[in-house]
Amino acid sequence: MYEEFPFPVRKIIHVDMDAFYASVEQMDNPELRGKPLAVGGNEVRGVVSAASYEAREFGVRSAMSGIIAARKCPQLIFVPPRFDRYKEISQQIRAVFYEFTDLVEPLSLDEAFLDVTENKLNHPSATLLAQEIRRRIKIATGLNASAGISINKFVAKVASDINKPNGQKTIPPEEVLSFLETLPIEKFFGVGKVTADRMNKHGIFNGADLKKQSIEYLSLYFGKSGKHYYDIVRGIQHSEVVPDRLRKSIAAERTFSSDLSSSYFMLEQLDKIADELEKRLVRNNVKGKTITVKLKFSDFTQQTRSKTLPLFVNRKADFFPVVEELMEQEPLKGAVRLLGISVTKLDSEEVTKSVSAQLTLDF
Repeated sequence: MYEEFPFPVRKIIHVDMDAFYASVEQMDNPELRGKPLAVGGNEVRGVVSAASYEAREFGVRSAMSGIIAARKCPQLIFVPPRFDRYKEISQQIRAVFYEFTDLVEPLSLDEAFLDVTENKLNHPSATLLAQEIRRRIKIATGLNASAGISINKFVAKVASDINKPNGQKTIPPEEVLSFLETLPIEKFFGVGKVTADRMNKHGIFNGADLKKQSIEYLSLYFGKSGKHYYDIVRGIQHSEVVPDRLRKSIAAERTFSSDLSSSYFMLEQLDKIADELEKRLVRNNVKGKTITVKLKFSDFTQQTRSKTLPLFVNRKADFFPVVEELMEQEPLKGAVRLLGISVTKLDSEEVTKSVSAQLTLDF
C-alpha cells in the first residue's frame, strides 16, 4: 500500500476507441478516409452521433445539430449510422478484453474499464498490458484505441484523453495527487458546467483549489456532493469495476426528416418503433413494467408520458395499447420531430462481481 492512500491501490485501465463510429465508416469505405465525416444527422436536421478527427478540426462534435455541423464544415460528409456493424466490432473488442481479465465494465460500444490488478497473463505492469490490449484490438478490428491507466476509474478515464488518438497515458500511484491538483475543476467527475461556475465563484478553479477546502465547507455549499469532491481530489474513489452491470431501460426512437403534425401519422410511426423495441426486449431477455413515450417538438422542447403496469411485459401486443393511451392523454402542443418508446423497471437482476487486492507490483 502506498503511504499516500489509506486503501488498497488497484490497476485500472480505461480503453476508449478513437472516433469509433466514424473510424468504422472510414475503414469500411476507403473513399471516406482522410475526409471530414459525421455519422448521423444531416445538413437539414438531426444530431451528429460521431465525428471523424478531420471533422473535429473544424469544430464538429458529437451531439451537435447537423445544421450547425454543416455550417462549421461545408465539405462535411454525412453518413447514416450502422449500429449492427458497430455492435459486431464492439463484440470483437470485448473478446480481446476478456483475454486479459474477467473484470470488464463496458460503458458503451466503444469504451470500457478493465481491472487488471490480477490478470490472466499474470503480468505485473498495467502499462504494458494496455499496450498489448491496444495492439490486439488493432489486429482484430483494424481500429485504433487509446487508454488511460491509474489507480481508480476516474483518473484512468481522464488519462485516456491525454494522448488521443492512438495513444495512452499512465498516472502511477505516486503521481496521482499532483496530477489531480493541476486538473481543471470542470474535468472532475460530477462537476458539470453549472457546478463549475459555482465553484469558480468560490475561488475553486483546479484540484489544488478544491483540496484547500474542508469537508464542512464543501458540504455547506455543495450539499451531499461535498464529500465526493473532498474524496475525489485526494484520489479516493471506492467505485470498483463491475462486470454485467444492470441495464435499467430498453428504448427505441426515431428522428424524422420532416415534422409530424398528424396524430394518425405519429401512431403509425410509433407502431414501427414498437416493433423495434419488442425485438430489443426479446433479444436482451428482459421485461419491464413502466412504459414511457417520448416526444420532441419542432421547437426542440421535450415531453414524456409514462404509465406503470401491474405485470412485466416485453411484447408489443401488451405494451402498445399503453402507448396509444399515453398519446391520447392530452392534446399535442405542436408538430413533432422525434418519437420514442422506452421500457423501465426491468425484471433483470443486477450481477456484481468485485475483487479486492493490494497493488505491490510495478505499475
